[in-house]
Amino acid sequence: GRLKPGGTIIEGTSGNTGMGLALAAIMKGYKLICVLADKQSKEKMDILRAVGAEVYVCPTNVEPDDPRSYYSTSKRLSEEIPNSWYVNQYDNPSNAQAHYESTGPEIWKQTDGKITHFVVGVGTGGTISGVGKYLKEQNPNIKIHGIDTYGSVFKKYHETGIF
Repeated sequence: GRLKPGGTIIEGTSGNTGMGLALAAIMKGYKLICVLADKQSKEKMDILRAVGAEVYVCPTNVEPDDPRSYYSTSKRLSEEIPNSWYVNQYDNPSNAQAHYESTGPEIWKQTDGKITHFVVGVGTGGTISGVGKYLKEQNPNIKIHGIDTYGSVFKKYHETGIF
């Protein structure tokens, strides 16, 4: 109920969530603003624009709380634009819950429970958290490995303990 007909969905994305939101926006008649870091490929940005998203590009090499970051820009736009909804996949518990309820069981079923390792990009943390929790509940010996990209806040956390 927070988003009224004709409203605007706003999200900071590396592209995948933005694409899913673009499809939903088309189906429901919403506008979409995707805010991406400049490390994302031109092709991702072009595809998002092609499906109707307005794309904002922000610098990668700034702290998450810097007003120029894609996190801060997304939040600011949602505060400035009337009838908008900020998805906020990074802090939205539904992100991990969706992967716990769907992706985790799908992987378990498709591997007949024989999975020994799960390797995934960390991204927002939703997939690794949700799937990892589900798989560990099925078999605590499964190894979960998160892969991350240059410029990620998790890289700094891993190396320094500072988030």
